[in-house]
Amino acid sequence: MPVLDRQLDPVPHLPASLQGLPPRSVPETAPTPLQQHYVMLSVPVLICGALAITALEFGTPVGSPLVKLCALVGAPLLLVTGTDATLRIWRSAWAWLPVNRARALFRITWVAAALVGLGVLTWGSLMILFA
Repeated sequence: MPVLDRQLDPVPHLPASLQGLPPRSVPETAPTPLQQHYVMLSVPVLICGALAITALEFGTPVGSPLVKLCALVGAPLLLVTGTDATLRIWRSAWAWLPVNRARALFRITWVAAALVGLGVLTWGSLMILFA
């Protein structure tokens, strides 16, 4: 099996100041589907978002072809990367549950916030595309 980024060492090497404290992280058991491509998919989203926001700040109407093109290219990629990130948070919550219940519940609230954010982004993108 390949070694994942955050897998625990077989022999943990903790400094004396951290020994006996609760764990600061849990190992990641499986990567998300887009983990290796996450940054490369996020770059076009950043560029499209910057172009669209700049165009809107300069007075370009929401229904202009430039803003619609940016939404058409950036929105699906944003939804895919956002869904992948939400899946990663969800898996993190379940990994923390047996170790630290409070951290797990905190991550579950972030999953809820991420789902609301994805819904708002989908609605906003559709408003731009059909403007």
